[in-house]
Amino acid sequence: MADGPLAGGGPHGVTREMLQADEIRRRFARLYPHIHILDDAELAQSLEEMLDTAPPGAFAGGAPRLFGYGSLMWNPCVAITERRRARVVGLHRSFCLWMPFGRGTPDQPGLMLALDRGGSCTAMTLMPDPADWRAELVLIWRREMLTASYLPRWVSAQTPDGPVPALTFVINPAHERYAGRLTEDQTARIIAHATGELGSSADYLRACVGALDAAGIHDRRMVALLSRVEYHQQAYTDMPEDISGR
Repeated sequence: MADGPLAGGGPHGVTREMLQADEIRRRFARLYPHIHILDDAELAQSLEEMLDTAPPGAFAGGAPRLFGYGSLMWNPCVAITERRRARVVGLHRSFCLWMPFGRGTPDQPGLMLALDRGGSCTAMTLMPDPADWRAELVLIWRREMLTASYLPRWVSAQTPDGPVPALTFVINPAHERYAGRLTEDQTARIIAHATGELGSSADYLRACVGALDAAGIHDRRMVALLSRVEYHQQAYTDMPEDISGR
């Protein structure tokens, strides 16, 4: 594979075809040799460990559910047969993961969502197609467990039909890409100007807010953050040419 733009990259980022070809992992392993990229054996071990420790009821309905709180809501890249609004307690949605690639660059990294400790998060449970759920989870692992910046976890997701076990991905606080607790304005300034070959961090945030709105979920912090990001983008656009560098 050449080191040109990723095929299928754009506002919606990752595609199913990219995951099936394992394009992202192979490319990043070449471009960023200093970053540990999980190999096939490590990915398989991680997935099997999670399946082996599945809580009772995890496979009710024919497949384990995912708790999607970011791009999995609007671009899962896998076949989904069931979606439910759900809330997880003890974790909150946070832009706490540095993205020096994909939706940012090493010189101007972006930020990606993760679940961090404390609070709660309202999002969606997603059930992969029961007919081929294991193959679908392999694609999810290639996507989410690229560098082990996330930790896979079983959580109890409260849905309108009661609690269900679900797999999700929380931040690894020991990972070098953990951004910690940034202020809202720091977060907005970073997201406003970070762009990579999978699209911009601002497009990612905008799509997440749109997916939440479509599901009837109003996340005040996400909406306020988007407003602040757009303010910083507009402020940059309105700068005199000799200051902005355009």
